Amino acid sequence: MTNIPTELLRTLIAVADLRSFTRAAQSLGVTQPAISAQIKRLQVMLAAELFDKSAPGVTLTAKGEVVVNYARRLLSINDQLLEVTTRSKAVERVRIGIPIDYFEGVVLETLVAYRASHPDFHMQVSADASESLLRDLRRGEFDLVVASDVTPTANARRSWLEHNAWGAASRAVFETDGPIPLAVLGETSLSRRLSVTALEQAGRAYEIAYVGGSLAGLVQAAAAGLGVACWAKRVLRATSLQVFDSAPPHLPPISDVHGGVYLREGVDNAALDELADMIAAAVSSQRTEDLRARIKAAVPLVRPASDAVAGRRRS
Repeated sequence: MTNIPTELLRTLIAVADLRSFTRAAQSLGVTQPAISAQIKRLQVMLAAELFDKSAPGVTLTAKGEVVVNYARRLLSINDQLLEVTTRSKAVERVRIGIPIDYFEGVVLETLVAYRASHPDFHMQVSADASESLLRDLRRGEFDLVVASDVTPTANARRSWLEHNAWGAASRAVFETDGPIPLAVLGETSLSRRLSVTALEQAGRAYEIAYVGGSLAGLVQAAAAGLGVACWAKRVLRATSLQVFDSAPPHLPPISDVHGGVYLREGVDNAALDELADMIAAAVSSQRTEDLRARIKAAVPLVRPASDAVAGRRRS
């Protein structure tokens, strides 16, 4: 019987969470070639490709996502067993919920960075739809939750505004008199609710052409031409999709999303306050970097007035 070394599973989770072999190597204190070798060894043991080489960036395959979910459960049991047998008392874990829509990547990177600088801070992270996370937070099942909604919530520890857009492989996908083909996530997905609501309010016919379980699958489906996807504008810009800032023909504008960090009622934890501020700052920083990148990319396309005048004089 084959036994999978836990260090291979930890490496897989680090790469998947940080979406980078380089950052995973830095967080684990090893070299990037060592990370690549461990992933290759794990893929050989499982006889499966865990990362999609044809997708942009570091993207899990469908089987890779399944393996990561099982790996989290296995390592959780492994760590709990060690805590029970090696410590006099159980370690208190901070329960954190992050949304499958919009902020998952940047929040995961922040959590890993925070844990690296606070080795005594133990966390258990769960990803779900924002609506479910906020409900479970009210029930006391989470200590900190990052969530998004179409309306601002007064009790958020920190909040921000996220702009949405349509993304597709080309205009041909939606330039049709027939129903708009949509690529969406499950029923609880906020992006699905936003796109369907926008089309219904505009009286535009649509059909669900693809239902996925992750952002990676959604992007791949849209890139293949199966349909149009609705998501955070800054996230779509990092993909291979064409992103439409304003509503293109046949497609209505999409509502913006209010993001926020929420703490469990009655919680008094300086570490959670610090982490909430770090998450909000990380999201804000990513939005600023995205804006700067777009401005920088646009500069060569704009010819200064002085140059234009000089050009006319030379002619």
